[in-house]
Amino acid sequence: MTIWTCATCAIEHPDTPSPPETCAICSDERQYVPVGGQRWITRDELEAQGMRIDVTQLETDLHGVTTRPRLGIGQRALLLRTTGGNLLFEPPGFIDAQGVETVRVLGGVSAIASSHPHLTGSSIQWSHAFGRVPVYVSRQDRAWTRRPDDVITYWSDRIEILPGVTMVEVGGHFAGSSLVHWQAGAEGQGALLTGDTIAIGADRKSVNVMRSYVNNIPLPARAVRRIMDHAASLPFERLYGAFGELHQDAHTIVQRSLARYIAWLSDDVGDRAVLAALDQSQSSSRG
Repeated sequence: MTIWTCATCAIEHPDTPSPPETCAICSDERQYVPVGGQRWITRDELEAQGMRIDVTQLETDLHGVTTRPRLGIGQRALLLRTTGGNLLFEPPGFIDAQGVETVRVLGGVSAIASSHPHLTGSSIQWSHAFGRVPVYVSRQDRAWTRRPDDVITYWSDRIEILPGVTMVEVGGHFAGSSLVHWQAGAEGQGALLTGDTIAIGADRKSVNVMRSYVNNIPLPARAVRRIMDHAASLPFERLYGAFGELHQDAHTIVQRSLARYIAWLSDDVGDRAVLAALDQSQSSSRG
């Protein structure tokens, strides 16, 4: 039988004679089904197209793992190395022998996790390639598991996956959306691995949180505040998201950005800010 991968989100589905009719991940309001309809791909097809795994060092003991060309959502996975084993965070939706060997040279994989269901990729295939290591999934997001397997470990609230590597459930994008705090990151100042739980702004000076990024659905203030409070309790200088990083002052940037988000969710604060900007623009025009 064949392991089917959704071409839009690159999440693996069970090995069955024929592909599912729909991808529940992409049919949800947080994702999308392309205009052309649901499409499925296989590992063999991707290999025939020249798909490969690329690994790049980001800092000491942290590597980015991506596909070339880009596949599905296109997140950058992270391979976090520790003396107690390695974490593969948000694995890509593709795996091949060369990619496995490259990761093996870096110490292999001891555990796999993702910030939320959109970025689970081919977690089960990666787990099996490294001796069926545990795949950590928030219990709150259990219903979104597309390929059930006995390697999955469901957890809630907070869990230390490896020494000095703690996963914290903060909600937001999904009920079980999580952050990974790496105590030794950024030369001991701490680093946060966020996936899309906290997304980095294009200006690299801000962050954002959303129910849906692609469909522009915001989060309520209470959800933003919860993420903000959890992040405030964690010491970190750097932040690594699904598509980039903040090299310094990440803790301050997260707090400032999310406080601004909450302010703009208030009609009173938002209206005053808009009116002030309009007044300034009109004054400049008259001048």
